[in-house]
Amino acid sequence: MNPVWQAYLRKQHAVIENNCVIHFGDSTRELKDTQTGTVMADLSHYGLIRFSGDDAPTFLQSQVSCDIREIKQQKAQYGSYCTPKGRVLASFLLYQHNDNYFMQLPASLRIPIQKRLSLYVLRANVQLGDASDTLIRIGIAGQNAAALIEEITGLSCTNEPLGVIHHENITILFLTQNRIELIAPIENASTLWEHFSQRAKPVGANCWDWLDIQSGIPVILPETQEEFLPQMINLDAFGGISFKKGCYPGQEIVARTQYLGKLKRRMFLAHIPAVEAVKAGDELYSIDMDDQSSGNIVNAALSPNGGFDILAVIQQSSVDSSQIRWQSLQGPVLQIKSLPYSLPA
Repeated sequence: MNPVWQAYLRKQHAVIENNCVIHFGDSTRELKDTQTGTVMADLSHYGLIRFSGDDAPTFLQSQVSCDIREIKQQKAQYGSYCTPKGRVLASFLLYQHNDNYFMQLPASLRIPIQKRLSLYVLRANVQLGDASDTLIRIGIAGQNAAALIEEITGLSCTNEPLGVIHHENITILFLTQNRIELIAPIENASTLWEHFSQRAKPVGANCWDWLDIQSGIPVILPETQEEFLPQMINLDAFGGISFKKGCYPGQEIVARTQYLGKLKRRMFLAHIPAVEAVKAGDELYSIDMDDQSSGNIVNAALSPNGGFDILAVIQQSSVDSSQIRWQSLQGPVLQIKSLPYSLPA
């Protein structure tokens, strides 16, 4: 987190640990506000890799699962970076601004993923850099989010999912109709925060994580690297995988799974009525699998209604035939919920 920005947020009563905003004084109240009102969150718990140079789009096309040709100045894309065995090392949001591409992913993965990608640059005219501290990201969410952005910025919002607007010193990324990300240079960020905080409640990072989970958007963390194929975390449901592009690490296995295999595990949205902390990577169990795990938690966040809301990759046959339980066959039962999008047949 940019130290100047961190100092500013502390003056706004932010409690910060490990470069992440935990809350602004009342985490329980903030979760309730996230469920029912209009909120704003600092997104410094995400890192940002900048790709520049004439060969940047060609380089990215050869490394990631999404189709870079679909990313325009006005359109962002979700995607993944995989091992040669097709296992996901990172999931990300990728957007373009002028001649640069920006990859947003968890701050804990920014350094290792940037280093790994740098190994494959070779003689290509592409440079990778850390933009995490120079570009501040602020999330705005709620039914009034779009109207509030139009009122404060004077810019008309788009209804297109992952639509992007660039204007002077601000980029607006429309994740969903009610969830929008603002990206601005550090020198403009405090002014933006002051304007929006008059109408939106500042909340901690857990609240934004909860919104990600409700949207069915997976965030691969260090605990779950190399655990899943891209289809297992539903990236094929919202454009995170292209089956019409050339080779990239893991492409052969991802394509074989799509056309020749049967995907046995999928990501589900669920609730766990647990008191103890539910964490990414935790194992799930069901009677039909005996002592073997039937799935793993991808992401978990405290729920406004108590317990935890989660995204989890689970054996599809187990979901159809058995109760899924957290950590053991005696653990709390998962309450499976509907995702906000349809899964491919």
